[in-house]
Amino acid sequence: MAKRVNRRIFLRGLGGACVAAPFLGSILDRSVMAQPATPPKRLIVMYTHYGCITTRWFPKKSHGPLTAADLEPTTLKHLAPYVDKLLMPRGIRAMNEWTATMVRGQGNDENTQVNGSYFTCHPVTPNSNDPFSFNTATKFYAMPTGPSLDHVIARQLSPQGTPLLMNTTGGNDNSQSAISYSAAETLFKALNAQQAFSSLTGLFEAGEPASPDTYAAMRGKSVLDIVRDDLQRLERFDMSRSDKQKLAAWKELLHATGNVVVPSQCNTSLATALGVTQENIDLTSTTSYTDKLTLRISDSLDGADLYSNLAVLAAACNANPVIFLKYPAAYSFKGLGLTQEAAGLASRLDHAGMTGTCVPGVIDMILKIDDYYARKFAHLVGQLNGIDEGDGTLLDNCAAVWFQDASDGCARNLNNLPIVQAGSAGGYFKTGWAVNVDDGSPDLTTGNSEITCADGTSDQVDAISQETGTDPSLANAPINKYYCSLMNALGVKAGPDGFPAKGGSAPVTHFGMYDRTEDFIGGGTNPPTIHDPGEFAALRASS
Repeated sequence: MAKRVNRRIFLRGLGGACVAAPFLGSILDRSVMAQPATPPKRLIVMYTHYGCITTRWFPKKSHGPLTAADLEPTTLKHLAPYVDKLLMPRGIRAMNEWTATMVRGQGNDENTQVNGSYFTCHPVTPNSNDPFSFNTATKFYAMPTGPSLDHVIARQLSPQGTPLLMNTTGGNDNSQSAISYSAAETLFKALNAQQAFSSLTGLFEAGEPASPDTYAAMRGKSVLDIVRDDLQRLERFDMSRSDKQKLAAWKELLHATGNVVVPSQCNTSLATALGVTQENIDLTSTTSYTDKLTLRISDSLDGADLYSNLAVLAAACNANPVIFLKYPAAYSFKGLGLTQEAAGLASRLDHAGMTGTCVPGVIDMILKIDDYYARKFAHLVGQLNGIDEGDGTLLDNCAAVWFQDASDGCARNLNNLPIVQAGSAGGYFKTGWAVNVDDGSPDLTTGNSEITCADGTSDQVDAISQETGTDPSLANAPINKYYCSLMNALGVKAGPDGFPAKGGSAPVTHFGMYDRTEDFIGGGTNPPTIHDPGEFAALRASS
């Protein structure tokens, strides 16, 4: 496909303006048109379920410069080599927390409403006011009333207007664990490894980068669309009246579409170096579900890493600036020697519900899962940091963020969220810091995750009273503001009301329906309200 397109369209060479230049005899020095492109910015999200042992995950320092020594005693020790490129936004709360007494969110389900509202900041529907109901529609199939962050960004920045979403087991989520919604109550399906691989391999010829025009044409842009910006650049040159008339005739044919930049590192050599080959893709496709994440492909690559490397390749090729990499819910990590699925372990019990017997050694089991996820994120960060781009690395032009659906997996609390970002998105964000956006204190609590119950007894930790969580009066800065920060970093624009809007020109200051989890009670009966608009200025490199 790439070869055929290259024969049919004019390649850029000194720049796309060369498409028109042969017709414009009065321009003699065309080399001035070859201007280096500013590397594009990307958002790469890694999303995991059931929170973590927060007391071991967080560094003690919640505000101030971070060092490798701050990370070494924690779950995040694997990120120590990249500490100068990390940003830890502390004190943030996600939206729509499930509680037994409905003091902070809807009464649907501790998974359904949290995941559905996480990136939408919208309530889910149909609503339930009974936190212990097993009504199928409200507990398992309720979906948010608005689109998720990935789609809001992709509508403005992605070639097809949609994000790249991959599930690391190659499957799809139901509404109890799904996070991506293209519109209200419209679940977006993830790509498996084969589908993602197929969408990328058409972008380059063997050993050669894709031309920007090939890349754009393969995405449905006409040649006239592709050279619009270059023709506008030509218009600023001194030229004869005849050439001006020719250029004006070309401009009349242009469509209002954007220009696509393909970094030079996008080639099969990079794909091979990342292990993104058909052989490895086939291996993960034929592996059983319970072995997919920990499948050993090579000494340095497992099944989950292959998905991460697909994300890295997509970012390196600028195939999509919005990439979400989702780990599965209710997964049994047999490759880690664990036989019980993660949801049950998170509740410290031998049952995924809120009843059962306390699992012997459960804290160590959860820590093993936490460590696994930290190693996966460190792998992603390391791969991004190993690719040169512009004056830095691919990582420097990204915001790679590890989000977790809750803080502590037993309490299911959404305040004091464990979030870690790598990369400054082209210098937009401060790095090498923990930043407590809630109150700026350097000693914000790490939670109470190591409260547990006696092994093998039913004298369980009280998940209902959220003993293992963080005091709900602490660490409540709304996650909406962080989303505004990410959108502004990538160049998303808003309308006059501050909400993201295609064709807008203002910074984004508003996102979602609510930014207080208490407003979710009733499932949309409260008026839409953003109480604290704007982004987190403290996260900016200039702050």
